[in-house]
Amino acid sequence: MDTMPPRRPIVLVTGLSGAGKASILRTLEDLGFETVDNPPLTILQELVHDGVSPMAIGVDARSRGFDAADVVTAVEQLRGSPDIDASLVFATAEEAVLLRRFSETRRRHPLAPGGSLGSRVSEGIAREAALLAPLRDAADLVVDTSDVPLPELRRIIEGRYRPGAADGLDVAIMSFGYPKGLPREADLVFDMRFLRNPHYDPVLRPMTGRDAEVAAFVEADPDFAPFWARMTGLLDLLLPRYAAEGKKYLTIAIGCTGGRHRSVLVAERLAAHLARGGWRSDVIHRELAPVAAPPAAAGATPAGREALARSS
Repeated sequence: MDTMPPRRPIVLVTGLSGAGKASILRTLEDLGFETVDNPPLTILQELVHDGVSPMAIGVDARSRGFDAADVVTAVEQLRGSPDIDASLVFATAEEAVLLRRFSETRRRHPLAPGGSLGSRVSEGIAREAALLAPLRDAADLVVDTSDVPLPELRRIIEGRYRPGAADGLDVAIMSFGYPKGLPREADLVFDMRFLRNPHYDPVLRPMTGRDAEVAAFVEADPDFAPFWARMTGLLDLLLPRYAAEGKKYLTIAIGCTGGRHRSVLVAERLAAHLARGGWRSDVIHRELAPVAAPPAAAGATPAGREALARSS
């Protein structure tokens, strides 16, 4: 029986200046993609069809001949090619974060009317967001890098575009603490703060949800078992439907007060549950990262934030 050859991946990367486009392109280059940043849009089709390797192409408002509608049309044409697997990635971030990144690096926003600080940068950000809005609407993947460190941004891109990645739904399960805010990339959020808190036990406080003593404490809560049955039942219903609709990437966020005990336990248990059901999943413990890695690796230092700011 004849089998169709694998389609050649083509990834167009766009987004707001300072939001991480260059970092995404570098990650794709490390994955083996031939990478071209800001080619003239008039040669886009020729550039794609003359190659044979996976290709990542950076496109933004600086591109010669830029017109968002033309880019959307080009993406749709590539998606219609039987031998090409085309997708569009859009990088974004909150205005306050972009302002800070431009201020730290003293770079001029490409659409600012002049200078590099204050309201002129804000005006440039607003102009660019309006200009690129059709691309965001057409994107297959929108990544908000406002509070995403570089290692996590790489993980998101690698999880979706690594060579040999299987078709289907990839699930990321993230534990977090509410004081540091909701994960921006979350599709589904579950709040564990109704369960008994191990933090108030001086023996359990220095431990995490990975420790058996904490697990036993949380699971002994009389409301844990009925909640677990309902949550897993809901996800067992939703995940096949998401996959059937063509969704490729899903982030499930599990939160508690500190992000170290209840949410960690539930995230670990949920990953095991999904694995038994045949789902691919990856676990991230957001609030444990500063303990497990140096601050720079977690993207928490000025240098880490500057690295994202350079990725315009």
